[in-house]
Amino acid sequence: MKIVRFEAAESCEPEKGWKRIRLCGEPEISIEHFVKPARHASPVHHHENLQILVVLKGTLVIKTDADGERTLNEGDCAFLPGGEPHSVINPSNEPAVGLDIFVPGRPFDFWLDRIGNQAA
Repeated sequence: MKIVRFEAAESCEPEKGWKRIRLCGEPEISIEHFVKPARHASPVHHHENLQILVVLKGTLVIKTDADGERTLNEGDCAFLPGGEPHSVINPSNEPAVGLDIFVPGRPFDFWLDRIGNQAA
């Protein structure tokens, strides 16, 4: 058994106010707790891992080419198959909180690598 204490977990801030905390980082599965700032949108992106997004607080909008924009409220969950381009948007004036679950697990520094490569 592995236990990860929230306050001691690895964290990063890919962009100002967008905080991510790694709760699980195994090859088979990874789980990231995130705080998405008000009016923040992730760039359109995709990854090979399937993704399950759970909204813990607030409202999030997931936008895909196939489904357009779908609104998720507290307690709602979305499944995104691997390879599907998408963006996650916080449309409100308050931070939103959620969990991202990836299968198989992905490196925690996914966003840091992408943002670093875009700047280069």
